Amino acid sequence: MPNATVIGMLVNSNNPDSTSETRDVQEAARILGQQIHVLSASNESDFEKVFTTLVQQRASALIVATDPFFSNQRARLAALARRHSMPAIYERREFVEAGGLISYGHHRADAYHQLGVYTGRILKGAKPADLPVLQPTKFELTVNLKTAKALGLTVPPSLLATADEVIE
Repeated sequence: MPNATVIGMLVNSNNPDSTSETRDVQEAARILGQQIHVLSASNESDFEKVFTTLVQQRASALIVATDPFFSNQRARLAALARRHSMPAIYERREFVEAGGLISYGHHRADAYHQLGVYTGRILKGAKPADLPVLQPTKFELTVNLKTAKALGLTVPPSLLATADEVIE
């Protein structure tokens, strides 16, 4: 959505981690000359209201923040985004498998591998405070072409070429 100027961001206000993610997204949007409208959903009954508000605000796209509650509601969120013709991006590929448009996030298997390595080091006597903080190094991009078609979007070939997985 290169021409999007108004973008919605769905957060769970009950999740304290959403504050830093929201701040980072707003800063990036400011640099790009875009507006971010942050909307909160902390229970299932909030979803319809959020999407209605996004349409009223003429949002061109939606960013769904990282949140376990949203992960558990991924099929419903993906269906609502399609129903409201709202292109959405998610962190986890499971959203795209459930009908979402696109995901970009850390590679889960790599993160679990690092968790195992750290656990092994601690069990062998390393002090957790002495271990460095690791950031993800592997990321994966997943695109759902069926959803793109339903939304009337053409995904650029360059994006498809860089995708780790394309669902047709």
